[in-house]
Amino acid sequence: MNILGIDHLEFYVGDARQTAYYLCTAFGFRICGQGGPQTGLVDQRSLLLQHGDIRIVLTSGLVPDHPATQYVGRHGDGVAIVAFETDDAAGLYAEVVGRGAAALTAPAEYADADTRVVTASVSGFGDVTHRLVERHGASWEFMPGAIEMTMAEQSFDGDLLKVIDHLAVCVPAGDLSATSRFYQDVFGFAEIFEEYIEVGGQGMDSKVVQSPSRQVTFTLIEPDLTRRPGQIDDFLSWHAGAGVQHVAFRTDDIVTAVRTFGERGVGFLSTPGAYFDALEQRLSSVDLPIAELRQLGVLVDTDHYGQLYQIFTQSMHVRRTLFLELIERHGALTFGSSNIKALYEAKERELGVSAEQAATRDHAGLATA
Repeated sequence: MNILGIDHLEFYVGDARQTAYYLCTAFGFRICGQGGPQTGLVDQRSLLLQHGDIRIVLTSGLVPDHPATQYVGRHGDGVAIVAFETDDAAGLYAEVVGRGAAALTAPAEYADADTRVVTASVSGFGDVTHRLVERHGASWEFMPGAIEMTMAEQSFDGDLLKVIDHLAVCVPAGDLSATSRFYQDVFGFAEIFEEYIEVGGQGMDSKVVQSPSRQVTFTLIEPDLTRRPGQIDDFLSWHAGAGVQHVAFRTDDIVTAVRTFGERGVGFLSTPGAYFDALEQRLSSVDLPIAELRQLGVLVDTDHYGQLYQIFTQSMHVRRTLFLELIERHGALTFGSSNIKALYEAKERELGVSAEQAATRDHAGLATA
């Protein structure tokens, strides 16, 4: 089997146009395709967005029993399909189904005079599925006949985002090892890292699985139920089960990206000044200016191979589940495990402030009622 990378992500959302407006306005994505009943996508509307080599499909159901409508009703807006790029979709489909994946959609072909795309789909984790995508011909075509390509507007500040670096996936307690084993046995991934993390009375176990190409990476996380409930428990409750907690986008210039997106209204998790006070003691040297990192709240970590810089956005919607990460790698191959504590503390502050604001609004509403 040959999984080359992540071809695209498909988000199921309540309003594809509203979500597209946010991603385009705030993060510089461009709409480059659309589909719906007029293109054979029955009972749905879909928009294709692109930034760098990142492709995201936003799909909203038009009827109550459409899978996107049901997904949003259960989980809220989120990543429903993680598509794997392959050189043989039919062969990969047969192989992974033979290894234990549930067969969902048999191989089908989309073609025109210049392009041929073969897709199939199989089960993944929770309600997230995997689409297997094989492409031949014109690279700019996405799915001939189903997605009508449009002329995308040119980005006025270049492509600050490059590729999908990794996905963080929350699974219920007790499912971590089985989920890791599923990706190893069925998709041929390798488990490259594992760690237990304790923060403020909370605890979680994590394992990282990665495709042989090293272009598909999942950080799998489960809560420790013997410790105080925390953010992972909240995610699993508010999301109603396993799902993608955050998507990490790689950038070559995190300082410019954070500054640009922040000016467009993106909210990033804050980092206390004490983190940066200790940074020079923790690391002998930092490639980027610490003053700029402090101003923007960008975290820093190292491994045997180099440094990485990362920052996390506030959640994208009311359930406080899915959020995004920006990451710049200077040789580092790992995922900032030394920054997990800082992330947890920042997320706790965000959730605490949100709860306090909600209580204030509720109290004000009662007072004026």
